[in-house]
Amino acid sequence: MNLNGLKVLICDDSILFRKQMKDFFTANECSSILEVASGQEAIDAYKEHQPDIVFLDIIMPNKTGIEAINEIMHYDPMAYIIMFSSVGTQQYLKDAIFAGAHDFLQKPFDTCTVVNVIEKYLSVKGGN
Repeated sequence: MNLNGLKVLICDDSILFRKQMKDFFTANECSSILEVASGQEAIDAYKEHQPDIVFLDIIMPNKTGIEAINEIMHYDPMAYIIMFSSVGTQQYLKDAIFAGAHDFLQKPFDTCTVVNVIEKYLSVKGGN
């Protein structure tokens, strides 16, 4: 998979998770990978860099992923956001989808699932 030209924002308070995601995107020739560790940083980075796709954790310091997605979607209703969480509850899933998430993925990191999500994004956005 060649992701050259794709701008990705990875937001998670786990350094390990961000590294795994960054390694995946680097291996797939993604040209722009942004990393942040909190909900507020995700909002600020989204506004500054306008990434194509956002991977956003739910449980984070400062602002939760649900709070961040609400603010990002208010700023840009066309934002393409994928939510991640290690605590999989139906309520988090409902909250994420209601807020505008395009998908909800369970941690731990699974390459095949991320590939499927990216392929879905590319088919919707008509890219690469």
